[in-house]
Amino acid sequence: MKRTQQARWLVAVAASAGAASAIGAAAGVTARALLKRQAAAARALIGKPLGEVAPFADKVYKKSYGNPIELLLVGDSIAAGLGAEDGSGTLGARLAKAVARETQRSVRLTTAARVGSETSMLAAQLDLLAPGYRPDVAVVVVGGNDVIHRVPQAESVRDLAAIVARLREMGAGVVVGTCPDLSALRPVPQPLRALGARASRNLAAAQAEAALAAGAYVVSLADVVGPFFVTNPDEMFSIDKFHPSAKGYKRTAKAMLPSVLAALGVLDAVPFGHLAPESALS
Repeated sequence: MKRTQQARWLVAVAASAGAASAIGAAAGVTARALLKRQAAAARALIGKPLGEVAPFADKVYKKSYGNPIELLLVGDSIAAGLGAEDGSGTLGARLAKAVARETQRSVRLTTAARVGSETSMLAAQLDLLAPGYRPDVAVVVVGGNDVIHRVPQAESVRDLAAIVARLREMGAGVVVGTCPDLSALRPVPQPLRALGARASRNLAAAQAEAALAAGAYVVSLADVVGPFFVTNPDEMFSIDKFHPSAKGYKRTAKAMLPSVLAALGVLDAVPFGHLAPESALS
């Protein structure tokens, strides 16, 4: 997330929470003022230490294995790898190395994801791919910026379903990592953090339903990696306390790997926190 986007989310959630207060007009004004003060304090803590461009990681991993698998990363700053110290620590690089190890095939990584993207922007990411490009597997991680900008949930999941369908038409197996649980964002104080967490969980549930219906595997990031970010924030988060660190991406890649392998036809079943589309179960 960019600093301006983080600020918008904090203010937007505060405003929404104040408007939704059901404890009386006076109490509502008081709550809104409190949440706006919390948003201002959180913005001061966040800063902008990571810039706005993720490390470049695109290349062929384990080239000596040959017969490369085409791996595509689509989505927001998490999919792009913002927060990793260098390209080798991004989510895409971690997944590419793990897939190569498990399949004994080289993996060519293509990162279409861009920092700050909402779900509605993913179509443009695919438009920029080389003509004729056909991924074997595509990993989509998106949703945080939709919460920040208060994108209507129905619009967000509609756009996600369209992207999954388009990737499937390109011949890719698709894995969707649902919106992370924003309760792990420690710079955001309570009750503002709880309100953002609820919005992110609601979106994640809707994303899962839409992605499954469109033929994608689904990984609940809140379930498979969320607890690690809550219990070990200093290790899992980068210096901005918003984006994963290299260790956070390593943990996330390890958690997503089973569904990526299943989408490639390497695994028949997926563990807790993963869901397979009906097409894979028949």
